Formats: sequence, C-alpha cells, structure tokens
Amino acid sequence: MIKMGIPKIPLGEWVDSFVAWLTIAWAGLFTFITNLIDGLLKTIVDVLSVGPPIVLILVLTLLVIYTSRWPLGVFTLLSLLLIENLGYWDSSIQTLAIVLLSGLLTIIIGIPIGIWCAQRKTVQNIVTPILDFMQTMPAFVYLIPAILFFGIGVVPGIIASFIFAIAPTIRMTNLGIQRVPNDLVEAANAFGSTTTQKLFKVQLPLATPTIMAGVNQSIMLALSMVVTASLVGAPGLGADVYRAVSQIDVGQGFEAGLSIVFIAIILDRITQNLRNPAYRNAIKPKIVFSILALLVLGTVLFVTLSNNNENTNKDANGIGAQTGYEIIGIEPGAGLMGLTATALEEYELDNWTLIEGSSAAMVAELQKAYSKQEPIIITGWTPHWMFSAFDLKYLDDPKGSFGGAEGIHTIVRKGLEQDVPGAYKILDQFSWEPSDMESVMVDITNGMDPTEAAEKWVTDNPDKVSEWTNGSQKGNGEPVNLVFVAWDSEIASTYVISRVLEQNGYKVTLSQVEVGPMFAGIANGSADGMVGAWLPTTHTEYYNTYKNDFVDLGENLHGTKNGLVVPKYVDIDSLEDLK
Repeated sequence: MIKMGIPKIPLGEWVDSFVAWLTIAWAGLFTFITNLIDGLLKTIVDVLSVGPPIVLILVLTLLVIYTSRWPLGVFTLLSLLLIENLGYWDSSIQTLAIVLLSGLLTIIIGIPIGIWCAQRKTVQNIVTPILDFMQTMPAFVYLIPAILFFGIGVVPGIIASFIFAIAPTIRMTNLGIQRVPNDLVEAANAFGSTTTQKLFKVQLPLATPTIMAGVNQSIMLALSMVVTASLVGAPGLGADVYRAVSQIDVGQGFEAGLSIVFIAIILDRITQNLRNPAYRNAIKPKIVFSILALLVLGTVLFVTLSNNNENTNKDANGIGAQTGYEIIGIEPGAGLMGLTATALEEYELDNWTLIEGSSAAMVAELQKAYSKQEPIIITGWTPHWMFSAFDLKYLDDPKGSFGGAEGIHTIVRKGLEQDVPGAYKILDQFSWEPSDMESVMVDITNGMDPTEAAEKWVTDNPDKVSEWTNGSQKGNGEPVNLVFVAWDSEIASTYVISRVLEQNGYKVTLSQVEVGPMFAGIANGSADGMVGAWLPTTHTEYYNTYKNDFVDLGENLHGTKNGLVVPKYVDIDSLEDLK
C-alpha cells in the first residue's frame, strides 16, 4: 500500500482524552442517570412480573384484541404461552422492560426535539446532521463510552438503544408538524391563537398519526438492539441469543430469536393501532386506557411498598450490599462463567447475580471501580495484564469449585500436517511462559497495536522463536487461517505465532470469533488452528463435543488459574465471605 506520508491525526487520542475527562468531570451526573434508569427498569420489571405469567399474558391479549381485533389476539395468546412453555418468560419480561423504557425515553426527549425542529429552521439544520451521524454510526460504538460512563449492565445498553432509536421519533414529529395544511394554521392565527394553543389544538392532533409512526419505528429499533446490548451485560432474550451464538446452540438460538419475533409483532401491532383501536366504537378508548393506567399505578404502588419492606431487612454494610450482589463476568460462552455459576451453587450464594458481558467490559468496570477505590468482584484468570496494572487478589476457593491450574493448548484441523507441514511443526513446537504472554498484553494495553507488540516480542526473543521454528519447512505463501477469541491472552498469543509463521513464508489470516465457532471452525476444516484452548476445565464442553474432529498438539502454556478476583483493598479473602 502506498502511503501519502502525512502524519496520522491523533483523532482517537483526542476522543479518548475527551471521554476520560467527561467520565471524571460528569461522574455525579452519570451516577444519577444510572441510578434513575436502574430504578425505573427495576420498577417496570417488577410490575410486569407481578402474579403468575398468565396474568400479563391475558392483559396483553385483551389489549391486542381491543387495538387490533381478535385474530391477532389469539396469536398473542398462543405466542406468549409458547414463550412461557419454552422457558423464556423471565428473559422476555427483561427484554420487554428494556424496550418499554427505551421507548419511553425516545418519546419524552424525541417528541419535544421534533417540535423544536419544526418551529425553528436553525434547530432543524443543526439536529439533522446529528441524527444522520447517530443513525449511521455502528451501534457497537455507542457501547464503548457508555460502559465508561454508566458501568457494565443494562444501563449502557439502554442508553445505546435510546441513541440508536430516537432518530425516527424526532424526524417524524418534525415532518408531521410541517405537513399540517397551511390554511389550518392560518385560520388558527386568524382566530388569535397563541403559539401554544396552535401547537396543542391544531398541529399535534393532525400530526399524531405521523408521530406515532415514528414512535413505532423507534420501538422496533430499540428491540433490534437487545442482542447488541447483551454484550455489556444487559439481560433478556438478547443475552440468550448471544449465549447461543457463543455455544453454537442452534436450538436455543432459534427459540430465543422466535421469542423476540413474537414480542416485535405484538408491540408493532399495539403501537400501530393505539390511536384508532379496532373496537373503539364498542368501548371508548378513554375508558380502556384509564383502566389500564389505574391498574399500572396500583401495581407500581404495591411493588414500591414491597421493595421498601425488603430493603429494610438487608445489611447495608456487607460486601453484597456494597456491590449490589453482582459479580462482573465475561462472555456467556466462556467456561469461566460456567465455573462461576457452579461456585455460586456450591457456596449457596443465592442472592448473588453473575453479570454476563465481555472481557473488555469487565476490565472497564474494574478500572472504573479501582479509580474510586470502590469494592468490586470480577471473574479473573491468569495470565492477564490486569494483575500487573492493578493490585488484585484471588478469593480463596476451599471447595475447589474453580479447579486447579490449567494449560492452554494448541489445536489444529485434521490434515494440516499433510497440507502445510512447516506451519504444523511451528504450531506443534510453540510454547512459552505466562510472563512472556503478559509482556505482550501489557504492550497492547498501553496502546501498542497487537501486530507491533507481537513484532517487538519476536525481535526481543530470537532464541525462543528459533526453538519453535527448528526443523520446520519454509513456506511459499501457503495460507494459514488462525482463529481466536477477543481475550487479551489469546490476542497476544495468536498475534505472536502469526508473526512467526509470516516470517517463515506463510500467509496468515486471523479471524476473531466466539468460543463455540472457534472450536467448530477447526473441526469442520474452515479454520486451520488456534492457540487458545483452555483445558481441562474452561473449554472442556467444546473440547469434548469436537475432540474427534481435530488434532490436539498439547500445551503451549502451563500455569493458568481461574477464580473470583477483588482489589486488595476489599476486606474479604474467601468465597465463603460472600455469604
């Protein structure tokens, strides 16, 4: 590639500095927003969860019948019963609550901004490019600063969903008001109407169908974000889909995906017909919606009183109360998450919740808590650079739930030795120490590109590299496809071995995937190998599933460890202290 020779503009560094400043300067505001959204979401979940599932199923069925006629009501009844039967009712409640809260935020904020745009051309000219940016920027990007601002969990997912989904509400509100016939506006002016009277008596009533279409689209966009939000710990059907992808569980993925489809259809039909219900002539909408509002308000009051009684019985000074009874985890498909779930059962820690997300989100939450000297409990493993960056300790595991030391294995597809014998031999002889891996991880964490960090380590350790390449046949541009998961340890090892293979004449392609697809890809021959199989515990489920379809070349690193980790300033030493 021919480069222009112009120095790179440090745009990323500027953004990082700005976000870091915001995180500190506006910490109080972010904490307030986090607590507010958490409280609202918990209230919505509690309201939707009152009584057995059949109560909410019947309420939604009757609402759909009233707004969209009885055939769709029958569909609603059957689909919700199927969701409950499949075991996704609790996840559906979480997803429905997230979508409702996101939709509520888009209405509260989006409609006023749309009105403002319709009344002020200058405002429209400023807001329109911002909306273009918000709609075209990949939704994943919103999650990065959201994690730093609001922590791991459902709040950053809701914020990202809100940003992604608000544009249609603003645009359609603006469009609906602007399309009100001018003669009606002039007639209102002729009768001496004020701006407020004209807005609420003429423009908004006539623009309501267009505004509702925008709200409908915003709700659908918010629902489409549930899987993305699960990457930072948002619960619900999105997390079930994410877990199914990680574990290559086609059945679970189909069931959870089908549940999302059912909820999307129900919400879409309700919001489309909310203004003009199908049976409005039989029962006036004011009566139906008044009854529904009273039912919701009564349930909220009941839930609030119940929660207040529960909170008075909790120890506000214990480690559980200080951390919200949450353990910050990583990807749902990781074996470490399964070990942690087992540990919670064996130690009878029923009050604790294991938060699913990603390793990057977990580290971001650790950094945020550590900078404030706040207690936090995370799932941890070594080697990992965070033990060099922070003063951490493992919690003792007297019951041995997390097992002993593990090794990281190199696994390749069948036939690789015959197809590319030189690359096979290098992979077979690849072996290094935890300290070697940690040095690469630290360089990457400090801002060095993984390729540059790998090149630096390879240059600084020629003797070790020569042991890997000893007796191997030089390549002649043969392709080698390595797969890895986005864990810091696997990024380090994969980039280092890929650099060694490239120096020996092979054309290496790196593919970042989830754990399940990593094993499946090697088993079916679509990938050539990996150097990140944690055995015998972390990846044992995947290993046992595909062990007859690949070749295990043995350990490339020994001495790994899994467990629950806390900063040393946290005054607990064992998993038993969590009781």
